[in-house]
Amino acid sequence: MKRTPLYAAFQAAGARFVDFAGWEMPVQIRGIRHEHEAVRRGVGLFDVSHMGEIEVRGPGAAELCQQVTTNDVSKLVVGRAIYSPWCDEQGGTIDDTILYRPDEKRWLFCVNAGNIAVCLEWLTTQARGRADIEVLDFSPETALVAVQGPRASALVGTLGATSALLALRRFSCVETLLAGVPALVARTGYTGEDGFEIFVNAARVEALWTALLEVGASHAVELIGLGARDTLRLEAALPLYGHELSREISPLEAGLDFAVKLDGPAFLGREALRRQRTAGLQRRLIGLVAEGAGIPREGYEVIAKGRVVGRVTSGTQTPWLDRPIALALVESAEVEAALAVRIRGRDVPMRRVATPFYRQGMPPGLDDARSAKQGS
Repeated sequence: MKRTPLYAAFQAAGARFVDFAGWEMPVQIRGIRHEHEAVRRGVGLFDVSHMGEIEVRGPGAAELCQQVTTNDVSKLVVGRAIYSPWCDEQGGTIDDTILYRPDEKRWLFCVNAGNIAVCLEWLTTQARGRADIEVLDFSPETALVAVQGPRASALVGTLGATSALLALRRFSCVETLLAGVPALVARTGYTGEDGFEIFVNAARVEALWTALLEVGASHAVELIGLGARDTLRLEAALPLYGHELSREISPLEAGLDFAVKLDGPAFLGREALRRQRTAGLQRRLIGLVAEGAGIPREGYEVIAKGRVVGRVTSGTQTPWLDRPIALALVESAEVEAALAVRIRGRDVPMRRVATPFYRQGMPPGLDDARSAKQGS
């Protein structure tokens, strides 16, 4: 298995490791609930260097980026970023990515760890024969650190961060020095909290990590593993590729309409998605909260009127909301029906709720007054 440049730092901290997309990654250090609550209340540090970084350069770069992304790249100015799925010609999802534009010449895709080879091949294939496009994989030499939580800005601000960095809006980025280390810093994340994602040369990441830990001591910073990363993103109803998205699940079915511009510039898969929209979605991703004992897990059957109408894509006993929650892909005709999830042979009643389950600043516990009528 592959290891990130920060493997030794997590090993020294007593982390438990798991295989994730071919990487030996820390799943927890002091416990998932503890780490989850640390991010919701304060600030956490994540090593996400397993993610992929692919740059597109050249006069034709914007055209290629638009060709592969469902969002509208024409609106992406220097210093900004957009979230966008990639689709194949049938409308299936190849990956979901964030596209950053650090300067006039570079377009940087951050792709999921398990899809680096697939995305690189997809971009290279679409660029074949184009002398005006260069596709470069910087994944092996790039480390990525996430600083997430309500105290993230205060922590980063102690590392010599500029006023321009601290004033960044969501989905903006800037190249700067942090603790003397050159970095591309973006106000993005995967937790439902404020925070930053910091791209840095792999050879320099240990120096930055040490500085973050030193200044983080006064901010009660915690190291966070993949376990809490998953529960945090699930509370925020953020999709995980291979669960809420896949070649068999379109971004429209996953509720990502905001990132699919069917009336914007052309992209691969647009006609298939238009047909899907015109015909009406056969499945929809919805949020569920258990009304009885039992935790809905990935792959569990969703039941309505005595038959299987869908499956759970992700589920857990949520640490902050302290309830069993799930995202489930369900037949559109049955999303308003009385639903249950089959858990170890029992049909546990479920209540459909609006997503995200958690919004920034929400106090602990699930507000039972919310309903799916608010939208999902």
